[in-house]
Amino acid sequence: MPAKTPPFAAFEWQIAWRYLRARRTEGGVSVMTLISLIGVALAVFALIATLAVRSGFRSEFVDTILGANAHATIYYTSSVSPTGQMSNTIEDYDGVAERLAAVPGVISAAPLIKGQVMASNGGRNAGVEVFGIRTEDLLAIPRIAHSSRARGDIDRFEEGIAIGEGVARDLQVQVGDRIRIISPEGVQTAFGTSPRVNAYEVVYIFSAGRYDIDRTRVYLPFTEAQSFFNRDGVADEIEVMLTDPEHVEDMTYPLLRAAGERAMIWSWRDSAGSFLRALDIEDNVMFIILSILVLIAAMNIISGLIMLVKNKGRDIGILRTMGLSEGSVLRIFFLCGSLIGVVGTAIGVLAGCLFALYIDPIFAFVNYVAGGGVWDASIRGIYALPAELRLWDVLKAVSLSLGLSFIVTIFPARRAARMNPVEALRYE
Repeated sequence: MPAKTPPFAAFEWQIAWRYLRARRTEGGVSVMTLISLIGVALAVFALIATLAVRSGFRSEFVDTILGANAHATIYYTSSVSPTGQMSNTIEDYDGVAERLAAVPGVISAAPLIKGQVMASNGGRNAGVEVFGIRTEDLLAIPRIAHSSRARGDIDRFEEGIAIGEGVARDLQVQVGDRIRIISPEGVQTAFGTSPRVNAYEVVYIFSAGRYDIDRTRVYLPFTEAQSFFNRDGVADEIEVMLTDPEHVEDMTYPLLRAAGERAMIWSWRDSAGSFLRALDIEDNVMFIILSILVLIAAMNIISGLIMLVKNKGRDIGILRTMGLSEGSVLRIFFLCGSLIGVVGTAIGVLAGCLFALYIDPIFAFVNYVAGGGVWDASIRGIYALPAELRLWDVLKAVSLSLGLSFIVTIFPARRAARMNPVEALRYE
């Protein structure tokens, strides 16, 4: 009894490789093989590049939120003050901040004064949001205190005002210039409320990496903000920074217990949750669409293999009459299609990874060719197109491409294996 042929023996690889090589008499097969390979490579490249850009955009967006804003904000519901007026300010803000800071998982808790005012310089005006904060608490905000594009000296914060670079651009001011802050809720007089106008030296200009923040945010020293907004002895809210902001929901009840009965909480997920959910839905839709693109590219392998089987009918008949089993024939043509998928996937992965790693110079070149304005920060929020290459995204693309390539290869390979050698050689 003859020995059984082991699966994927060396001669099966040799025959498969011989069939895939370009030959003058079978140019059609060679062209289809090349088209199939390029199609798979481009589909995998598009999938990896898209996933990397989407991951980078989400990471950058979340990082600008967590790096320039509170992870959770504690504020109080309205109550009747001793004078009979409704107020939602926090009187014992230092005590509340200490209790919040003592909660496990909390990095810091900072009392804050907030107000919307008009900033003015030399006839130029801009609506801004003022954050009254202490210097040590401002230094704890990474995207503000450690901005790579910052100008000025943050250590002089108590001597003036810190503004975003968008505010500085709108007002056309530099470090050392003075700007006026105008609030409609100012000094109470016998004739009513007169606007409060103060002038401050710009000591620090920051960039938080977010267009909307840089264009509207201004920081004032805490005591100065209390005086400017008539908040003497009180704070509007308390900003809390957490060690694990991704799980801010788990900190809700401990923070509320520490803050007191009137406390309410507003987390970063509450403010950006709808946008992040929209990004997740878009990611899923994009993955499905690009998966269909990979499937279409993989279907080209079927066309190439059908042509190959038709052209190699005589060879199949001879091999079968020499004793080659159906399994060996199936594996030979399966290897032909699989090699196209593997090589195409490898090229696509390499191109996609290079695109993600060198996206900055690529984007700069595209922007230069297009004459600028390709990326509008006022619409997209962040200043550049980011890309983050994740192993899981690459593995998903590789698994999808190889899986589809292997599956679609089975059908023409089975057709070749079941070919009757007598019929294959009848007209030879």
